[in-house]
Amino acid sequence: MKKAVILMAYGSPERVEDIEPYYTHIRGGRKPTSEELENLKQRYQVIGGKSPLLAITNSTAKKLEKKLGIKVYAGMKHWHPFVSEVFNEISSDGVTDLLGVALAPHYSKMSIGSYQDSVARANSEHGGKVKVTNVNEWYLDPVYLDKWMQRIVEAYEEKYRGKPRKDTFFMFTAHSLPERILTWGDPYKTQLLETMEKLAGELSLDKRQYGFAFQSAGHTTEPWLGPDILDKIKELKNEGWNSILVAPVGFVSDHLEILFDIDIEAKSLSDELGVQLERTESFNDSEDFIEVLASVVKSYGF
Repeated sequence: MKKAVILMAYGSPERVEDIEPYYTHIRGGRKPTSEELENLKQRYQVIGGKSPLLAITNSTAKKLEKKLGIKVYAGMKHWHPFVSEVFNEISSDGVTDLLGVALAPHYSKMSIGSYQDSVARANSEHGGKVKVTNVNEWYLDPVYLDKWMQRIVEAYEEKYRGKPRKDTFFMFTAHSLPERILTWGDPYKTQLLETMEKLAGELSLDKRQYGFAFQSAGHTTEPWLGPDILDKIKELKNEGWNSILVAPVGFVSDHLEILFDIDIEAKSLSDELGVQLERTESFNDSEDFIEVLASVVKSYGF
C-alpha cells in the first residue's frame, strides 16, 4: 500500500496571455466577451499581474509532505497543473490510496463536488487503479477553528489598538455561489454560518456586532447568495458602524478574491464611507495551516 494526498485549488493564470483561456475554462468552454476579459485583466494588473495562488499551493504541499512523511501532490481545477495532469504522476508513482483534499473548508456540490469529479475522471482514465477517499469538508476541524480564532484576535489587536471590541463589527465572508444550490439541499451556506457562530461564540461577540456577507459573485443573470459584501458595508455604515474586521472564513489563501475584492474594492468603498475596514491574514502556507491540514489528513488515517 502506498498512500498519498492531493491538495486541490481553483487555479489561476500565470501570464497575461493565459487569462483568456483560463476564463474560458471557468465558463465551461464559452469565451468571455472583450469587456469581461479586459475587466479581469485589469484586476490582475492591480494585484501585480498574477495571483500568488499556485506558488502558495505548491509550497503548502511541500511543507505538508515534510510534516506527514508521505507524498503530497498539488492539482488545480481550472489551470495548470490540472488535476488530470497531476494524476499522470500519481499513477506513475504507484500510489494505491489517495486522499483528496480541496483547499476550501466548506462543502458544496458545485465547488468541492467538482474537485472530486475531476479526481474521479482522472482516476478512471488511468484504469481506476487508485482507491480514492474524498474529504468533503473540514470546517469543524478543531485545529482549523482554533487557528482562525488566533488570527481574528491577532488582527483585532494589531489593527484596532486601544479600541473597545464592542465598537467593531466582525464580518465573516466566503465566495458566493448561485442561489439555486439551496434548492438542492446543499449545505454550503449552513456550514459557513455554523463556522461564524462557533467563532463568534468563542470571541464572546454580541449578536448585533457580527454577521455574514458573500463576495466575488459571478457576473451572470441568475441570483447569487447574498448579501454582497459591498452592500453589507453600506448597510453597516448606515447603522453607525465605523470599524469593520473582515474574516474571510471561506478562503485559505491570498488570491484575486482576497487581494482585489477585499483589499482593493471593499477597502476603497469603506474609505469613501469613512469606515475603517481591515481583514485577517490568510493562512497561505503558514505553519498554522500545515497543522490544520495535518489534523484533517490524520483524521482520515493517512
